[in-house]
Amino acid sequence: MNAHGAHLIRPVSALLCIASLSALIACGGGGGGGGGGGGSNPMPTLTMSGTAATGVALNGAAMSVSCSPGTASATADANGNYSLTVTGTPPCLISATANGITLHSLAFAGGTFNTTPETDLLLTFLAAQLGTTETGLIAALPANARFQQVLANTTDVLNAQFAVVSNLQQRYALTLSAPSFLTTAFTAGQPGVDSDLVALKKAGAIDSNGQPDPAAVSLMITAGTAQALPVPPTSTGGTGGTGNPGSGGMGVGMM
Repeated sequence: MNAHGAHLIRPVSALLCIASLSALIACGGGGGGGGGGGGSNPMPTLTMSGTAATGVALNGAAMSVSCSPGTASATADANGNYSLTVTGTPPCLISATANGITLHSLAFAGGTFNTTPETDLLLTFLAAQLGTTETGLIAALPANARFQQVLANTTDVLNAQFAVVSNLQQRYALTLSAPSFLTTAFTAGQPGVDSDLVALKKAGAIDSNGQPDPAAVSLMITAGTAQALPVPPTSTGGTGGTGNPGSGGMGVGMM
């Protein structure tokens, strides 16, 4: 009986081992799947601040930030300074509305981002590089992958900023003391970005209302069009299907 029992125990033990191994594999697989399911990254929280001005502070300007996705708003103080926190993914569009005008700007990260006639001209230049208008860029940005990619690219934005400064200096025969006007912290009424705005207004690049003059807008459209950004190649569908053509195709498709 003992021998018979031993023969029975071995097959039963083997079956138990197989069952345990199967359960272990299943648990391991489930754990991996659970890790994948919980892999969605939460949207970052961005803190932004800056100054809204036209050569004078935009006192009490209504500030609005719209990211991809995520929105926030704030009211600028008497010196045009604002600060806010937004949960969203860059790039973000910024607008400042006061005294019957609205100026636009952008942010490719958290930090200091001003809103001035110069930043409005920067968006006009970038829009021309992308083959659209400032209005078209603002309207299409939430759904246009290529527009998002360019405005989130620090190099593209800073190169455009350099071009804006170069064109303004050449056209209006002046020297701007703060070429990094997008991200340089400044105080209205003090030397730096604000004194450059005063000089641009005197030269005619900014109109009496504090908005970019139509001639300056036209200058940026012409310059931006001449420096158009290359369009990513369209996916051929056959080769390289597992690589990046999908994102490139999306950028072109949204155009």
